[in-house]
Amino acid sequence: MIGEAWAIAQAVREGRVSAVETAQTAINRIRTLDGRINAVTRLLEKRALAEAALVDQKVAAGFDPGPLAGVPYGVKDLFDVAGLPTTAGAGIRRDAPPASVDAQAIMRLNAAGAVLVATLNMDEFAYGFATVNATWGTTRNPHDPGRLAGGSSGGSAAGVAAGMLPFTLGSDTNGSIRIPASLCGVWGLKPTHGALPMEGVFPFVDSFDDIGPFTRSARDLALITGILAAKPLQMDASPGLCVARLGGWFANNLEPAMETAFADFCGQLGALPTIELPQVDRARSAAFLMTAAEGGRRHLPMLRHNPAGFDPATRDRLIAGAALPSAAYLDAQDFRIYYKAQLDRIFETVHIAVAPVTVGVAPRIDNPVIRIDGRPVPARANLGLFTQPLNFAGLPVISAPLATADGLPLGVQLIGPPGSDATLFAFAADLEQRGLLRAHICENPACP
Repeated sequence: MIGEAWAIAQAVREGRVSAVETAQTAINRIRTLDGRINAVTRLLEKRALAEAALVDQKVAAGFDPGPLAGVPYGVKDLFDVAGLPTTAGAGIRRDAPPASVDAQAIMRLNAAGAVLVATLNMDEFAYGFATVNATWGTTRNPHDPGRLAGGSSGGSAAGVAAGMLPFTLGSDTNGSIRIPASLCGVWGLKPTHGALPMEGVFPFVDSFDDIGPFTRSARDLALITGILAAKPLQMDASPGLCVARLGGWFANNLEPAMETAFADFCGQLGALPTIELPQVDRARSAAFLMTAAEGGRRHLPMLRHNPAGFDPATRDRLIAGAALPSAAYLDAQDFRIYYKAQLDRIFETVHIAVAPVTVGVAPRIDNPVIRIDGRPVPARANLGLFTQPLNFAGLPVISAPLATADGLPLGVQLIGPPGSDATLFAFAADLEQRGLLRAHICENPACP
């Protein structure tokens, strides 16, 4: 069984278990489980065992290997890993020149004693909410392999939910951490825009891209985020927080299971005021437009050179984005300035807002749709209904798993103003301790 990161590190530092044994356990679980889940694109066994042996040598010599001593982890397949091509989920990049050094985030984790075990599946170039990949296949939800894991960081979420790894890294442009975290029942963070290091991460949309961890607990989420940020997070809960529920846009289109679970969650928090964000529909549309335009321009040279090398579902969206007029992109940027200013005013009196992550549970792989305004729409493009308007403003958001007793996982967004990440962590940890939030992990090796 793979436990929480902080507990693994403590056991390794105290000599109760070796880092090599811990890495081998993770490797064995991946070999046992991943054939049914398809979260892993590359198993880095040689590197992992070598890194783990170095941790054990430090322990034996009386040195502290770091706060993540011997903790195995994986990264979404768009982080640079020295000696390997950074594919960003694209078959067209399988033969790209290998990275010369690790991404900055990997360097910081390894300096803290963590052990890199695997790279993880994703939507091609992070353009999707499903982790349906034309080259590496579809990542399945560990709680029901007939359902999507979500995306674009689906492999990262599924790897934690299946108990293969205690934590992983993903990226979030329009919801790509929060959506799979919610659908797989684990914790995920979209930090304040720009708060965590992006060096060595294959870019998609500079205006929105961020990285963040997936974990089994709020404690681990804060621990790993502090290491990535190169400064420990202060998690002292602030008294007198004003918490509000997002209504309007965020209360529409909910499936019955989500509507009930979210209402129960809010009820446990007391008589929450309901607030509405202004012009959310325009914010989502503008986020779509900026995503398409920046992504299309980034990939335009390769689209011209080798269009057949792309997944057709990705290629067509990128071509459409590249064809957008500059004036439309500039209009979206202007609206973003206005929208952020309106949200700044709201967060002068509201410290934390809560909202669902998705409209409901993970869609089925054989029928990958959700219903918006009574119509079925493709899940791959539309699962970000409640996440895109928040990325558009650069807000920090924790995706927290609701402690539902049965059924498939559901997640809630804990949202704050820019720079309030530590406040969100303290709030999340308190709700986890109260039993309102809880990760859903498959510990049985026969799972799913």
